[in-house]
Amino acid sequence: MNQQMHSNHIHTMSPETMPAIESNQDHEVRSLDTMCINESAQKHPAWYNVKYLLVGLWFGIVFVKAEVISWFRVQEMFHFQSFHMYGVIGTAVVVAAISVFLIKKFKVKTIHGEPIIFHPKQFNKGQIYGGLLFGLGWALTGACPGPLFAQIGTGAWVVGVVILSAIAGTWVYGFFRDRLPH
Repeated sequence: MNQQMHSNHIHTMSPETMPAIESNQDHEVRSLDTMCINESAQKHPAWYNVKYLLVGLWFGIVFVKAEVISWFRVQEMFHFQSFHMYGVIGTAVVVAAISVFLIKKFKVKTIHGEPIIFHPKQFNKGQIYGGLLFGLGWALTGACPGPLFAQIGTGAWVVGVVILSAIAGTWVYGFFRDRLPH
């Protein structure tokens, strides 16, 4: 009902104002995909973030021990020569799916007692292009964004170029985002 009323309201406006309204609505919908909707409303002191540092260190150690950061393992995956990376990624997908199911089923809350809400995402063709670019970069560099920092932690300083490139790419996307088709 509200959507129909909203739709009728737009059609009664002048043609000059319609594209601006549709553009603003599109921008609002797209911005929901980038917002931290489940961000905690509570404020904490800076030292409170040490837990994220510790989890990141543990995560990096697991990546190194599981050989997930190995350029050779990534190349084996893209050449279909080894199951190792597919096993790691597949296990992560299964664990994530089970976790989301359990969070929804038991209405699990954050450690601060706030509800965890999953918002539906809209599909758009930009996700295909982005996925292809991501895969190409992954195949060329042998790493996706998370393991890059673990690689630096192992002394592979050349990965700093990849990190700077990823930051530059993110900045370029942010600069042109409003002009890109979504």
